[in-house]
Amino acid sequence: MWKFLLFLFSINCFAQNLVERLNPPYWWVNMNNTQLQLLVYGKDIAQCQLTLVSDKAILKSVETVENPNYLFLNLEIYKTATAGNLNFLFSKNGLTQQINYQLKKRERGKNNPPQALSPADFIYLIMPDRFSNGDSLNDVIENTAETTLNRDSMYYRHGGDLQGIINHLDYLKDLGITALWLNPVIENNQPYESYHGYAATDHYIIDPRLGTNTLYFKLIDECHKRGIKMVQDVVHNHIGDHHWLYKDLPAKNWLHNWPEYTRPNYRATTLFDPYVAQADKQQMVEGWFDTHMPDLNQDNPHVANYLTQNNIWWIEQGIDAFRLDTYAYSDPDFLPLWWKRVTDEYPNFFAFGETWVHGNATQNYYHGQNKIKTDFNSGLPALTDFQLYYAINEALTQPQGWTSGTARLYYTLAKDYQIENPYNNILFLDNHDLSRFYSMVNNDLDLFKMGIGWLMTMRGIPCMYYGTEILMQNFSDPDGKVREDFPGGWANDSLNLFNPSNRIGNKKLAFDYIQKLAKWRATNQAITKGKLKHYIPENGVYVYFRMYDNQQVMVIMNTNNTTQNLQFKRFKKNVTPYQKAYNVIEDKQITLPQNMALSPKSIYILQIQ
Repeated sequence: MWKFLLFLFSINCFAQNLVERLNPPYWWVNMNNTQLQLLVYGKDIAQCQLTLVSDKAILKSVETVENPNYLFLNLEIYKTATAGNLNFLFSKNGLTQQINYQLKKRERGKNNPPQALSPADFIYLIMPDRFSNGDSLNDVIENTAETTLNRDSMYYRHGGDLQGIINHLDYLKDLGITALWLNPVIENNQPYESYHGYAATDHYIIDPRLGTNTLYFKLIDECHKRGIKMVQDVVHNHIGDHHWLYKDLPAKNWLHNWPEYTRPNYRATTLFDPYVAQADKQQMVEGWFDTHMPDLNQDNPHVANYLTQNNIWWIEQGIDAFRLDTYAYSDPDFLPLWWKRVTDEYPNFFAFGETWVHGNATQNYYHGQNKIKTDFNSGLPALTDFQLYYAINEALTQPQGWTSGTARLYYTLAKDYQIENPYNNILFLDNHDLSRFYSMVNNDLDLFKMGIGWLMTMRGIPCMYYGTEILMQNFSDPDGKVREDFPGGWANDSLNLFNPSNRIGNKKLAFDYIQKLAKWRATNQAITKGKLKHYIPENGVYVYFRMYDNQQVMVIMNTNNTTQNLQFKRFKKNVTPYQKAYNVIEDKQITLPQNMALSPKSIYILQIQ
């Protein structure tokens, strides 16, 4: 029988540890949710007698599972509790171990909540291993599963780390960045391709080849000092097959199990298809994302609790928003419950889900404010807008047809009626999985500038992949080719493009152009708060307006290889000939004509006065 002691006593701790791991490693008082579940791991820990000595919490129950090396302790922390320790005593076969579990004072809460993302932000995405090496001493860590360091290989680690990012925060600030999204930085102690971060082996520690937890918290603080928000990349769907939990599973149903390795079918439509075969739906949700990425079963309440508490633990350290990897692949019942628990603690928290799917309805199914009648509601405020990614690439590379070219942009945006607030969606031109945008437009600087101009003025929150500003290029065949090192991030690099004096030619033009638009949009409420109105494209020319109060911005895109004539009378509800405007790109005042000759492959951003 479990004993609950309410008095203090002295104990002797023996050298041998009965408890090898305890997650979360610490917690906080004054949380809105007073319930806390501790996962305790140790050899035959289920055979221990356990006592809790505390005036701060009560041990409500202890759960065993099929693996005797685990216990799950269910506690309730008193509302009146102050910071201090919970004193646990584990005893077995004459051995005892005292665990002083720390309850900290909250630094977050009503007076210091996470800073939610908004359309006023400009996100910068970094793959830490490939951005900058600020500490060569952590390039190779002994006793890790992968000790290879080879910058000439796209599959091995290159040595980029958190210190390298800290060293270049002023570069990002100068570019106009207001939010930083890093590919996952928690431990990935995998034997191969561990650099990308998407196969976690410990949810509570930073990968030592990137830095330490302390350094990560410093990065967050340094970002906040510069007005830069921190976005953490979270993976609910799977872990790495070298995760300590996988090596000694708490229970068979911790994972989705198959007689033999089974991939997902990658068909998100199976979750709402009225004619779906249940076998197809099961394969989508329960298939292993890769051979070395076991699929977590969030229908197991211990798994769901473990993931949720881990996410809250990181938010409390200073995280402002989450990007949710492989969002469509997690157990659907888990997702809205997870979101409720997070927002019960942080009501204005922001998260966006990766929805690499095809079709607006399929994508919008996952939006928490959708108007689609289904039994599922994620609650999520934003998604990665893959449909607009497809549309802008087609608009810039294909001639206009009835539904193709610029017409695809029009039709894609017209389907925004399916969601309540599309202005929170994340816009992008490329990322760590996709071909570099400059390559997608055939290294054409005019098309590149048109795409960037669109990114900076369209509804939504713009996100840019590291190196886009210096015209990094390549195709994702395989994806390692779009994860190259940022020139100048390593001490022996022959070219340092962090240094403005080394940016010449098109690289300088691209950087200056992005910087100019980023800093302009940050001060323009028509862009950061305004509504969108667009006109049906004609002859490859697409025109839209952003409007807020008496502020108005007109954007004109000519995707053709030839000059086009634009007649302003079509837009008389918004502008009239002879009205004054500020040409943002050319930095000059103009008077709008009756007819305007549009240069080939050009974009005009006009701030109407």
